[in-house]
Amino acid sequence: AGRVSVIGDFNGWHGEVHALHPLGESGVWEATVPEAVPGSLYRFEITNRHTGDKLIKGDPYARGFEHRPGSAAYVVPPSAHAWGDADWLQRRAAWDWQQAPVNIYEVHAGSWMRHPDGTPYLWRELAERLIPYAVQQGYTHLELLPITEHPLDESWGYQTTGYFAPSSRYGSPDDLRAFIDACHQAGLGVLLDWVPGHFPQDDWALARFDGTALYEHEDPRLGLHADWGTHIFNYGRHEVRSFLLSSAHWWLAEFHFDGLRVDAVASMLYLDYSRRPGEWLPNRFGGRENLEAIDFLRDLNTLVHGEFPGALTLAEESTAWPQVSRPAYTGGLGFSMKWSMGWMNDSLRYFRRDPVHRRWHHDELTFGQMYAYSENFVLPLSHDEVVHGKGSLFGKMPGDDWRRRAQLRLLLAWQACTPGKKLMFMGGEFGQVREWSEARELDWFLLADAGHAGIQRFAADLNHLYRDLPSLHEQDFEPAGFEWIDCHDSEHSVLAWLRVARDGRFVVVLANFTPAPCRDYRIGVPRAGIYQEILNSDSAHYGGSNLGNGGRLEAVEGAWMNRPASLVANLPPLAVVILQPV
Repeated sequence: AGRVSVIGDFNGWHGEVHALHPLGESGVWEATVPEAVPGSLYRFEITNRHTGDKLIKGDPYARGFEHRPGSAAYVVPPSAHAWGDADWLQRRAAWDWQQAPVNIYEVHAGSWMRHPDGTPYLWRELAERLIPYAVQQGYTHLELLPITEHPLDESWGYQTTGYFAPSSRYGSPDDLRAFIDACHQAGLGVLLDWVPGHFPQDDWALARFDGTALYEHEDPRLGLHADWGTHIFNYGRHEVRSFLLSSAHWWLAEFHFDGLRVDAVASMLYLDYSRRPGEWLPNRFGGRENLEAIDFLRDLNTLVHGEFPGALTLAEESTAWPQVSRPAYTGGLGFSMKWSMGWMNDSLRYFRRDPVHRRWHHDELTFGQMYAYSENFVLPLSHDEVVHGKGSLFGKMPGDDWRRRAQLRLLLAWQACTPGKKLMFMGGEFGQVREWSEARELDWFLLADAGHAGIQRFAADLNHLYRDLPSLHEQDFEPAGFEWIDCHDSEHSVLAWLRVARDGRFVVVLANFTPAPCRDYRIGVPRAGIYQEILNSDSAHYGGSNLGNGGRLEAVEGAWMNRPASLVANLPPLAVVILQPV
């Protein structure tokens, strides 16, 4: 930059009025503009010293931008919001999240529910509707798809232009603060989907900010994501790391978010991510690892966990990179948890199969236990699985509508009863039929159908059971929290296992993945006595066939399946039954 000015509606957008002055050779420019008042629109006019080109740029640190399609920043007044969540933050600081239930409802704020004219709800309107719904359904956290400012609705927020600015689509920054405050007072945590892996090429934003590569790399072999048409941050620059770490700190400090879900971590870790030979440059040791990005991620997690006790960081990381969720001081990346893409892919691949063929693919469900405790895993059924022609969760299930509904309930129970924290994208909890689109609200009209209303009731009961039973969440990250009873009955496509609490209390989970009922099915259990059927996904209350066990079963002494006792149960079609000893 050879010259920098502030232009805005307070000076007729004229670059000669408010020039900034460089602070020596620091690269920092400053000016005071008394004429700029809250609400004033502004940009930077930057003249490149070598070419003489004038660039009109947005403020990278702007706290607000005008509503799309406009892209000017505006002066945001000091916050007037009076926080009422001190008790929540105090409890969060002492929260043992590893042994607690974590069940995340992933939400796109613009399409969860809309006004009759199709316009999105604002934050305060969402607070009145979304918060009671999430509480009723039994979720512990909301995760917001990126609400950092972005120009294109179709990017869902993943091509961010305002790293310090909440999107103007949903109201003011204080409206967002009020929403998060209301969530906390209702007992809901709020996570922000945050995108430090890449940024868009819009010429008014970060790209080639002074006519050269400031935030990105000059060499496209390091600086360009060809798949997404975006730039990669240059994590080797102190200024870039400071910018991103400041952004993370800003959202947690100023808006009281309870953590960050970091998008596309794999693309940050590997220099050859989605590149052919010759399209990437190795690191200084000749390897494919992005050493600067690794250091940045460790710095990020150290910052979050040090400055905001109890806040979570979650990595969307799709490879076998080791120790993603282990502390940075032990050589890990330092995230709290990692999305288990392996569990998600194997599970959905299995559920897509016609039940008659599932006996040949039993290992797609059992293999996950081979690596389940290598990381602190979240089991995600996210937005990525219901877009780009993949169809809805409901649509992935084979068979007629009855079987699809039964299998979706079965999938939800499989997730809830498998070790790991949980994440569900909006609509999956009631069987959204159409593929998700950011351009319309969810198909809430489906709840007029008894079958979809039954899925929603089941999801709520299942979520509350997961929250209330220590055996289903206390040892999500420890092998002691899970035991197979029988993982070998591929002939019937049946699985039986235990979930165990720290004090030894347990539940028995029986899952039948075919539409053929298994009557008088004997399994081994840890002790004799009465077992109560505490959940049956085939209940008529949820739209099932109502095959069950009369609410109670008796286990008798006698070795079976290497257990000291056994019981005989009816396994309903395409269903899960959960038993608890009385």
